[in-house]
Amino acid sequence: MNTKNIVGIIDRFEREYAVIELDNKIISINKNQVPPGAKEGDSINISTDYKITLNKLKTDERKNSIDKLMKELYK
Repeated sequence: MNTKNIVGIIDRFEREYAVIELDNKIISINKNQVPPGAKEGDSINISTDYKITLNKLKTDERKNSIDKLMKELYK
């Protein structure tokens, strides 16, 4: 079976919801659906069967990219 994950970013938590940014769209899902330990700024994968997992590689890539931009900005 061919499954394609959607990659999102946890923007914030509001009450019982996690607000997720997906390609210029914002969705809210129940906080209980995100993996334990997930935090704002983490990248997540959402599979076609709605299983949500942390995407550590994308999170690290994004963090490194932002760190690099910040260093360039404050040279």
